Amino acid sequence: MSRERVLALLRERQGEYLSGEAMSHELGISRAGVWKAIKGLRQEGYKIASAPNRGYCLENAPDRLRAGELSGPLAGALVGSRLLCLDVIDSTNTECKRQAMSGAEEGLVVTAEEQTAGRGRRGRDFQSPRGKGLYLSALLRPRLTPEEVSDFTAWVAVAVCDGIEACCGVRPKIKWTNDIVLNGRKLVGILTELGIESESNALDYLVTGIGINVNETPEDFSPEVREMATSLAQELGRPVRRAELAAQVALALDRMYAAYPKEKERYLQMYRADCLTPGHQVQLITPTARREAFALEIDDQFNLVVELPDHSRESIAAGEVSVRGMYGYV
Repeated sequence: MSRERVLALLRERQGEYLSGEAMSHELGISRAGVWKAIKGLRQEGYKIASAPNRGYCLENAPDRLRAGELSGPLAGALVGSRLLCLDVIDSTNTECKRQAMSGAEEGLVVTAEEQTAGRGRRGRDFQSPRGKGLYLSALLRPRLTPEEVSDFTAWVAVAVCDGIEACCGVRPKIKWTNDIVLNGRKLVGILTELGIESESNALDYLVTGIGINVNETPEDFSPEVREMATSLAQELGRPVRRAELAAQVALALDRMYAAYPKEKERYLQMYRADCLTPGHQVQLITPTARREAFALEIDDQFNLVVELPDHSRESIAAGEVSVRGMYGYV
């Protein structure tokens, strides 16, 4: 824990020299504890300069997701008020649910360097190569009914676009309802899961999981998804620091959650502006059938309004929609 606190202080004052005595006083640990933390961070790849009578200065840092990297930027936010930054986990969503069932308070954010069983919608795998992507889940406990949070994933999608834009200067688009794409290829998957109290049918918790392809190369994706997936590094032509992206996404989630659901009109307008599905031929996919339709608009409940071949209209609240021209659908 001392190592994370020392790192957070060095990150906050990056480029400045901080004396061991000042760090000891500010953090409430011994100077020996400060030195031990500095030594440990150097062994992990952090470049920390030292100079007599000046102290320590963080010059460079590896691309790691950890509490010491995130606690400073997230200070004062509800989302990220508690951080669980793991090396390897089956799934950040699964771990977040375990924490929820153990009584964890809302605001917990779980990240991992690698997922061994990352999950997408409908039981699909989410490929999670080590040290390449951002795998982040947040635990929330809104005082609403399960029915009242039916549009929550759409709000999350807008927040993720906000976070990516704040970090990288590009704004991706949303493929209804939970895929985020950049230049026609999948960049982000979102999976929202609810915990329901069995006796009262009340909402106990909500976990929203976000998987972002950050620094993957084409070789990091399996052949099955290589042609339809992309990463920020591929599209920007440069690597992206995952800790900075994680902080911006969590801050955007925090702002969104503070606005939910009272600022629905504002988020609905942003969702409509970001969503690329209207105006395209689509397929409505169920476990037993595929139906052709034309996507018309997003209605006031974040549902997708489509026109069927017989010219009837239907409002789609859930399910899977394939957009012609994307992901191999021609």
